[in-house]
Amino acid sequence: MTQQDQTNEAQTAVSGADERFLRETGVDAKVAAIIEPVLETLGFRLVRVRLSGLNGQTLQIMAERPDGTMTVEDCELVSRTVSPVLDVEDPVSGKYHLEISSPGIDRPLVRRSDFADWAGHIAKVETSVMHAGRRKFRGRIVIGDAQSVTIESDQVSYGNEPVVSIPFDLISDARLVLTDDLIRDALRKDRALREGRIPGDDLGNDPADDTQEAASAEAGAEKK
Repeated sequence: MTQQDQTNEAQTAVSGADERFLRETGVDAKVAAIIEPVLETLGFRLVRVRLSGLNGQTLQIMAERPDGTMTVEDCELVSRTVSPVLDVEDPVSGKYHLEISSPGIDRPLVRRSDFADWAGHIAKVETSVMHAGRRKFRGRIVIGDAQSVTIESDQVSYGNEPVVSIPFDLISDARLVLTDDLIRDALRKDRALREGRIPGDDLGNDPADDTQEAASAEAGAEKK
């Protein structure tokens, strides 16, 4: 095996290990299957697809670059590229509004690496079946293993375990909870990426230095 073959094999293994464990169903799943390969060719990762009845019908596609960034220009590029593909495949019945956006600060957690990247922050997690006597969990993310994530409750209630390990294959929904600490950390990571530094290098800086506002970008187009 050549060195290039070994490199390709390693990259494939890493990519496969970090695939989304949260998957859509129904029409959302059809759209995801169509656009995910297209996004990957552009250098983006799919975060989530959701078709809602908002303003008639709205098809929301959340995406990001592997480093977690997503600019307005990125959203416009994705919109221009996936729009004609969706026109041809036609997975959605009737008219709909196409919305391309970043995951935002209180982002959905859809990959194992998402939990690792935001360890220490508060998340809400729901499971598809009862686990540890309940289906809804909220707490601080503690890095677990390849099969599960540990949540340390920040709202301990009677009868519930304060620390729970949740298998990834049971998670039906998960997202970060918007807190002051999360906003500060997200701003620091964004600044580090824009300055070409490794996120986390400046976590000891004064939070007052972060004066920029964080906002998700989106681009829309009316579809028939």
